[in-house]
Amino acid sequence: MKKEDVLPSADQQTEKKPEEKQPEQSPIDMEWKLCSFSNAADYIPCLDNQKAIKKLRSRSHYEHRERHCPTGDDIKKCLAPLPSGYQAHVNWPQSRKQVWYSNVPHPGLVSYKKDQNWVKKKDDLLLFPGGGTQFKQGAQRYIDFIQISLPDIAWGKHVRTVLDVGCGVASFGGFLFDKNVITMSFAPKDEHEAQVQLALERGIPAILAVMGTQRLVYPSYAYDIAHCARCRVPWHVDGGRLLLELNRLIRPGGYFVWSATPVYKNEPEDVQIWKDTKALADNMCWKMIVKQRDPKTGVGIAIFQKPKDNTCYQKRQKNEPPMCDESDNRDAAWYVPMQSCLHKIPEGDGIRGTRWPQEWPQRVNATPDWLGTIPKGLFGKPAVEEFESDTIHWQHVVQKSYARGLEIDWTVIRNVMDMKAGYGGFAAALVGYPVWVLNVVPVTEPDTLPIITDRGLIGQYHDWCESFSTYPRTYDLLHADHLFSRLKQSCGVVNTVVEMDRILRPGGWGIFRDTTTILGEIEPLLKSLHWEIRVSYTQEQEQLIAAQKTSWRPSS
Repeated sequence: MKKEDVLPSADQQTEKKPEEKQPEQSPIDMEWKLCSFSNAADYIPCLDNQKAIKKLRSRSHYEHRERHCPTGDDIKKCLAPLPSGYQAHVNWPQSRKQVWYSNVPHPGLVSYKKDQNWVKKKDDLLLFPGGGTQFKQGAQRYIDFIQISLPDIAWGKHVRTVLDVGCGVASFGGFLFDKNVITMSFAPKDEHEAQVQLALERGIPAILAVMGTQRLVYPSYAYDIAHCARCRVPWHVDGGRLLLELNRLIRPGGYFVWSATPVYKNEPEDVQIWKDTKALADNMCWKMIVKQRDPKTGVGIAIFQKPKDNTCYQKRQKNEPPMCDESDNRDAAWYVPMQSCLHKIPEGDGIRGTRWPQEWPQRVNATPDWLGTIPKGLFGKPAVEEFESDTIHWQHVVQKSYARGLEIDWTVIRNVMDMKAGYGGFAAALVGYPVWVLNVVPVTEPDTLPIITDRGLIGQYHDWCESFSTYPRTYDLLHADHLFSRLKQSCGVVNTVVEMDRILRPGGWGIFRDTTTILGEIEPLLKSLHWEIRVSYTQEQEQLIAAQKTSWRPSS
């Protein structure tokens, strides 16, 4: 984020034109049907749109794994069925080790990765030993080896946020929770059947995404570390475009941890890939500070550090990769093509990215110093004042209301999404709970996501007029604070409520805060879906509804 007078609007972060609003059906007239097409129980609208995928001119850069959302009559007007035998999920932390097979009935990885200790099936459970292709003695051993190799990483203090590329079943991120590190794991929906679905069922942050032609849906400097363990990404091809995308996302002074056969094996192909990737990293001014092999497992890692300033860029004899044009917005990330270029490192006082945030856990409530240069925040007051009052406000709401007054059993809540996250205060207030929160900043709202990631929290951009890139039944609680007021003006509320029903687990909760007029439309819609209204509270023109999804599905 550049030095600005106001927070930039997140709609500046997209190159996609909004769809024209369609008339909505009244909730009173709703007659829900059960989706009956193939794979309906795991249907992801924007990733399973075969009509759009068949029209693609190329798949060479994984275009078929990217988002292609249905519109108009192509939007499925039905509800995803439950898998046969579906039951309440295993609670965290036991879920890191085992989940019900009936909830994610996909045996493919059990056989496909049987020699790599990803996942095993025993009776009616799927078991996760904590292994992986590179985790030959478990993810915990691997995580400790990284720390031993580079003590400056200081898990859970200096390093708080990690992006795990090609995550498998996300055991790396799952065991980093023990270090007070939160990891956003991602992988495409591909032949590695249901890997992201399994990660989420385990209670580990994960999303379906691919390093293809479009930027990942995060602002610049969103992560302290990017990690790749045998992620099968060709970093060295296409002018280094994919590694340059990681460079955009890594905080200045942050790290790239790479563990793959080119790092430590001497096969001709591995040697050439290492040579090409290392040359690219050198040209990007990444400094290799560790190249080491674990004597117990034989697995090697290489750790590169992104520069903290522009000194190295200025000394390069060749402008390869080229520097990005000054007009290129490094935070733009919603349907924005990747660029094969380097952004300059920020310089000067009051600019985001010039300083590493405070150590965790102080980081979560510390006011980013660069906010002082923004006189108008979300509500028209100085951004610093708003940030600090927002932090106090959500601490009070969570402690006095959500934790005690909504009938929610927080011992069974693990995967949480704040659908309109603002400054991230709701997620910050939940840091002491055994949950993780994905902070979503709608592209129609001011761009507060850089503030959220500076707090040591995870989040992404999204347009709630489209479906989310996750499987059905993957979240326990969805928080919608004045989200629908804006949606009412654009694409309406019905499709988004149906989307909430798709991604929420049976027994999961929706917390809605909005005007009485808006929630007057939402409440009958929830009732038509057989959600149970547990709490409804009105004060003047504002209303709160806490509703619990049931296991009801239409009969046909």
